[in-house]
Amino acid sequence: MGTVIKSGDSSAAREGVPFNFEDLTVRAERYLEGIRGEAAKIIASAHKEAVAVRKRAEEEGRLAARQESAKIAAADLERRLATLLPALREAVKQIEEAKQSFLSQWEKGAVRLAGAIAAKLVRREVERDPQVAWPLVREALESAAGAPHLRLRLHPLDHAALAPQAEKLLKELSPLGTAEIISDQAITRGGCRVETQFSVIDQQFERQLARIEEELTGT
Repeated sequence: MGTVIKSGDSSAAREGVPFNFEDLTVRAERYLEGIRGEAAKIIASAHKEAVAVRKRAEEEGRLAARQESAKIAAADLERRLATLLPALREAVKQIEEAKQSFLSQWEKGAVRLAGAIAAKLVRREVERDPQVAWPLVREALESAAGAPHLRLRLHPLDHAALAPQAEKLLKELSPLGTAEIISDQAITRGGCRVETQFSVIDQQFERQLARIEEELTGT
């Protein structure tokens, strides 16, 4: 059978479980503590994310600044090169010209040095044997053959050694002409100078070297 509780019957209320405010407060505190913990985690995560965002922004800003700096540096370098390259080309051109000038001067100096050495050797040979000069004298006289009058100038030492040969050759080359063989201190050893009414033949060794030098150096 069921139990019927009548109105005004207070026995059932007295027998119910009493309401516990202390237990409700504890549970509420625990719930709030959980909420506060979750909120703290959310705040910490948001702070961490904000720091990360700020770092990314700073890094992106630095990267953009570096890129802009590199762009500015490249433009400045290009501008400087545009100014510098013509100067470099001109410097290279001047160096090349200086090189060619140096080589040309060196070549001329080498030719002059070789000529000076050759002249010294020839003078030494002429001093040792005056007959070394005879081929030059004979060549000069043969070049003037047929002139009605000529004058042969020799260094005094060469005159003493070569005059007899020169007289004999002149009689053969110009039997009808007249000739003088003159001792001249101005003529260098080993050479001679032949003068006619039409020309002068300078067979001094220094002049021969000068002609060779002119041909070799183009001066």
